[in-house]
Amino acid sequence: MSSGGTGRPEADRGERGGVRTALAGLTTRGRSFFAAGIAAAICAYVLGQEDLLRVGLLLAALPLVCAAVLYRTRYRVAASRRLSPGRVPASSEARVHLRMDNVSRLPTGLLMLQDRVPYVLGPRPRFVLDRVEAGGRREVSYRVRSDLRGRYALGPLQLRLSDPFGMCELTRSFSAYDTLTVIPRTEPLPPVRLTGEATGYGDGRQRSLALAGEDDVIPRGYRYGDDLRRVHWRSTARYGELMVRREEQPQRSRCTVLLDTRGIAYRGAGPDSAFEWAVSGTASVLVHMLERGFSVRLLTDTGSSVPGEGADGFAGASQESADAAGLMMDTLAVIDHSDGTGLSPAYDVLRGGNEGLLVAFFGDLDEEQAAVAGRMRQRSAAAIAFVLDSEVWAREPNGVPGPMKRTEERLRLLREAGWTAVEVPRGASLTELWRQADRLRTGVLSAGGTGEAR
Repeated sequence: MSSGGTGRPEADRGERGGVRTALAGLTTRGRSFFAAGIAAAICAYVLGQEDLLRVGLLLAALPLVCAAVLYRTRYRVAASRRLSPGRVPASSEARVHLRMDNVSRLPTGLLMLQDRVPYVLGPRPRFVLDRVEAGGRREVSYRVRSDLRGRYALGPLQLRLSDPFGMCELTRSFSAYDTLTVIPRTEPLPPVRLTGEATGYGDGRQRSLALAGEDDVIPRGYRYGDDLRRVHWRSTARYGELMVRREEQPQRSRCTVLLDTRGIAYRGAGPDSAFEWAVSGTASVLVHMLERGFSVRLLTDTGSSVPGEGADGFAGASQESADAAGLMMDTLAVIDHSDGTGLSPAYDVLRGGNEGLLVAFFGDLDEEQAAVAGRMRQRSAAAIAFVLDSEVWAREPNGVPGPMKRTEERLRLLREAGWTAVEVPRGASLTELWRQADRLRTGVLSAGGTGEAR
């Protein structure tokens, strides 16, 4: 739930603009009345008709009086905007709630609201509010939807005031705006076991620190209710306060999700492009691994990691999974192609420590970059690669078949390096490819199963 700001229209702060602002707000009806009044007055002067002169003056004065009264009206209104939700997957709808409060002692006239919305979210919403009593409140809402991920600004809200005769309209704008974050779509993945038992990485494993020896125990300060038998006397003497042993410390399984964002590795654009599939697949794996209790980080080919560089960039036990997922989803919402040509920056990050499970989404790989990707496997307990052929993805589904780019060679290089490499056909389901990766890892994938998964 995202709450918007409140504020008062910028134009209710005095008489800035004066007569020019008031006359600029005349509607077509008001300008017509004014022009008709001037014409009638001229004709009355030429013909010597005093009654026609009175009518002409009345017609010309009416829009001017309405403009002056409307401009001098001291309406004080406050507006707020609330997004539900503030972070929404692509192709899903979010609802925007607008609230208008009349904080003045006078009732308002006819109010017309218009919220500024980017064109990718739909048409600009407009609402007409009848008279709002003093201290009254009105609430309206509208829906927005985008097929493209990103961050979109909503607002500022514009308020149009009109007189009862429709002679003049004045537009007053609020300064507050909100941001709607459209994140990639995700697919629910089956809970297959993608890591081996001998790797030391699994679901919810715990390692006993007591097995490492008395000197390797990491003590902590005594807390009320701790068993006195756990007091670590050597640390108590060293620190001068009562310290207790940690009998065992949960060891969270690690997972690094690597996204290849090189511009030269992908062709095409739009929601159905290869790059967007890779971004959506990355989001799906991140959410899935966090739900399974893994300590996860997002890594790109540029070497940048999310949630951060501290603690090797992983979302550790001190950070809630929901917060980590939100941070990584916000990053994926605005991620774009990089200018890099190689995967070496990502390899430099990965070779610094034991990564546990490594899941990568690669675009086009030449022989050199396939070799770099192969070396990434050395520091991982298990590695899964989803390889996309952007040339196949860039062709129209019903178009004339072109020369297909064979991926068997790069898949072979990755598999020889220890990767579980899976080719991603156009429009493939990540759920099926996830199961296929598990079958490839266990070595029970049959020839018929290959055709079904692909």
